[in-house]
Amino acid sequence: MSKLRKLTDKIKPTFEKGGKLSFLYSTFEAFETFLFVPNTVTVKGVHVRDSVDLKRVMTTVMIAIVPSLLFGIFNIGYQHNLAANAGMEFWEMVWYGFLKIIPLYLVSYIVGLGIEFASAQIRGHEVNEGYLVTGLLIPLIVPVTTPLWMLALAVAFAVIIGKEIFGGTGMNIWNPALLARAFLFFAYPSHMSGDKVWVAGVDGFSGATPLAQTSEGLSSLQYSVSDMFFGFIPGSVGETSTLAILLGAVILIYTGIGSWKIMISTVGGALVLGLIANLAAPSPDSAMAIPAWYHLIMGGFAFGTVFMATDPVTASQTEHGKWIYGFLIGALTVIIRLFNPGYPEGMMLAILLMNTFAPVIDHIVVGRNIKRRLKRAKTV
Repeated sequence: MSKLRKLTDKIKPTFEKGGKLSFLYSTFEAFETFLFVPNTVTVKGVHVRDSVDLKRVMTTVMIAIVPSLLFGIFNIGYQHNLAANAGMEFWEMVWYGFLKIIPLYLVSYIVGLGIEFASAQIRGHEVNEGYLVTGLLIPLIVPVTTPLWMLALAVAFAVIIGKEIFGGTGMNIWNPALLARAFLFFAYPSHMSGDKVWVAGVDGFSGATPLAQTSEGLSSLQYSVSDMFFGFIPGSVGETSTLAILLGAVILIYTGIGSWKIMISTVGGALVLGLIANLAAPSPDSAMAIPAWYHLIMGGFAFGTVFMATDPVTASQTEHGKWIYGFLIGALTVIIRLFNPGYPEGMMLAILLMNTFAPVIDHIVVGRNIKRRLKRAKTV
């Protein structure tokens, strides 16, 4: 590592102001800070000293995503093996899934990082690490059979419209990964309907998701609770295994990166609306009769709760606002699932909608807090 440090220091003047390649300094700086801790220090004024910076936050989130990624790779091969009756062994299924998901990641990072680097060069800004997580998330929330050219368009839309026009990482209003999925859903609904997922390697074969089955009635559900919890079901790559997602949640909560308040309130909102739907169900077999807690292990609810709703940039920032924000996401998800026959998922739309209103929630919370303090001061 010391040799790499010496080599970096040797070529650095070439990219600094006055050097032959100074116009590429943003690109050089991005690779340098990726390899080494930045050597920028404070020289005056009062600053918060903390070992946690954006790079460490992004690294922690990426580590938390790994369990879902690994299981998703296996499940790609597992679903193919079931559909094709191929008689594959465990490692054969893993290898099959790995080969299928690699092109998605190549497109995600080549297109996304390419736009990020180009934008940084044009503006003369530093390249932010935010897309390292976004690029990891996008392939996990789309079907593995998504055409690569569609994915490239979705990534470009998410990065340009979702981030760069607002000023880059930390300035965006909506979660960029969900914007990519929303783009695919509205532009190419046959590939992202939320009810069927095409199985890789088996032409014309699609697996009905649990949400699609329950939309037709509780008796139509063909998957066991254990299959839905452990993830042996059709679905987007990283969203099927609630167990793997919970492992990621533990990491995020333990490190303080993910808000446990948002996670718990999102679950609470789904359970409350689910119980209300149970009480109002017209028949024991209707979709409204689905046990409320089933919503927690179906579709992208768990993944969205842990990795999307807790995005520190697009979520509510106030402590009371986080409870409101999460509760409304959970409640809206169940409402969309039960009363919108054209889209049985609901989590994506609920999070994007609440991303829009998160600043309003914080404004109301702060405003009420100010009024309460002013009232208290007048009575003293």
